[in-house]
Amino acid sequence: MTAESARIDDAAAELRARGVQVTSVRADLRTSEGVDSLYHRIKTAGRPVDAIAINAGVGVGGPFLETDLRDELDLIALNIDAVVHLSKHILKDMVARGEGRVLYTASIASEMPAPFEAVYGASKAFVLSFAQAIRNELKDTNITITALQPGATETDFFHRAGMDDTKVGTDVKSDPADVARAGFEAMMAGKDHVVAAMAKERVMNTLGHVTPDTMLAESHRKLSEPGSATQ
Repeated sequence: MTAESARIDDAAAELRARGVQVTSVRADLRTSEGVDSLYHRIKTAGRPVDAIAINAGVGVGGPFLETDLRDELDLIALNIDAVVHLSKHILKDMVARGEGRVLYTASIASEMPAPFEAVYGASKAFVLSFAQAIRNELKDTNITITALQPGATETDFFHRAGMDDTKVGTDVKSDPADVARAGFEAMMAGKDHVVAAMAKERVMNTLGHVTPDTMLAESHRKLSEPGSATQ
């Protein structure tokens, strides 16, 4: 388990209390050094990676012209650069062994324009496209690639993204345990992707495949625009 925050150690301790063998690694995956340090810990553990969830990510909410550039560059470093960097290491090892499973966390926002989360939405579109492309490249191997597309989920994501005053930030959201279970089961089944979201979000996701991007952008705007929680 990996994260930059010390909370990763608390999470690992909670799992150990349930009888699970866990190693926690504190690393800043926004940096190449952080990704390399994680991979070094993986290699020195002496346990080949049978399955990995590459899901570290962050959001930045608000009007693009007003959001902090440094925050958005950090988002790109974590949501995109780290995904490519770690995948390069892990997938080579899996192919050499002849087996493995990878779960990438994209988003239902990866299939639509995401006003007021413009960089985040684009980063998740990258993850979804990347996962599907790599799956095709590896189709003749025993490596499976699965993309998890969660909807709004009840975590600290929206608070950390500065979206407490948005409709999506205040609405009822999916239970993170349900989302994690859906992702795990899809990965173990070798599925291409799974949409883990509430019923209304799944309907919107399906309709989105035949809806113009201009309309999708307007729908997303109603959820993510600052102040939309009180509109």
